[in-house]
Amino acid sequence: MVSEEMTEQRESPGEPEVPAPRGGRVTLREDVRAAWLDAGLGVLVTAGVFALLYARIRSGASDTVSVMPFMKDAGTFWMYFLSQAFGWSALLWAWGTVILGLLLSGPGVRRTPRSQRALERLHRTTSLSTIALITAHALLFAAELVRDKAELGWASRFWEAFWETFVPGGYTSGTGQIAIPVGQAALYLAVPLGLLFYVRHRIGPRTWRVLHRFVIAVYVLSVWHTLLYGTNVWYDGWPRTTLWLLQLPIAALFLLRLARPLRRTEQLTLPAPHRRGPRRLAGWSVRWGLTVAVAATAAVLCAVVLTGHDGGRERPAAEPTATP
Repeated sequence: MVSEEMTEQRESPGEPEVPAPRGGRVTLREDVRAAWLDAGLGVLVTAGVFALLYARIRSGASDTVSVMPFMKDAGTFWMYFLSQAFGWSALLWAWGTVILGLLLSGPGVRRTPRSQRALERLHRTTSLSTIALITAHALLFAAELVRDKAELGWASRFWEAFWETFVPGGYTSGTGQIAIPVGQAALYLAVPLGLLFYVRHRIGPRTWRVLHRFVIAVYVLSVWHTLLYGTNVWYDGWPRTTLWLLQLPIAALFLLRLARPLRRTEQLTLPAPHRRGPRRLAGWSVRWGLTVAVAATAAVLCAVVLTGHDGGRERPAAEPTATP
């Protein structure tokens, strides 16, 4: 989930080449070392979210209790609530990573080479932290399943937990039949797309740039997973509407990125007649289609926020007994 490195040259003639960072090529080891502060902050935020979720469960104010009444015992299901907390911090970090990426790849404001390098490094470290937080979210969900299947032997418990957590189609309960595979897709795309940056010299900068653009799909899948399976945003109300509201800056920056790209070859104007080959026209058509789709998404987000109709379930009059 990292943006284009400054050492790459602009594709369009007449655009300046950005100075290379000191020390040559950036390595994964260097960024892992630099990510400790960022990751530590992510753990602190997770701890705060966990404390809030735990307190709301104990007081009975949490929507999770309404969705799954059997989870009133916060002490027993603490790993599930910790998994939820890691999921929320992972989504927050993914949001920040996408914002940084769009700022770096869009027109933005003028930056000095030093500030550019700082933003690039922050973007890379938040990307690595996001991968770590998503992984922790999944592992704790699996750990809760291991604890829950006490009637099985240890080998069977670990296998069933692995199957339901990490194998698409393995989870067969309620909303999870869709939500869990969506979350798995986000995880399985986030890891390679985030780490490909460090081997871009092997696969080629252009190939890496094409693959890197699918990072936005990881974020969309993460939000979709949350809306489907996040029991704290299941019902109509301000928590779910706020989640929709947070997508407006991303939609606006993405639209700006498409309307005012840094590379001339990505502009929305029709290519010159002598350059209108099938490949150029196909790229131009895709960019226009994507621009229309993002503009429509932004309009829908505005409508959701203004009307309050956020697609949530109606809060039941009595507590349900079924699991999600």
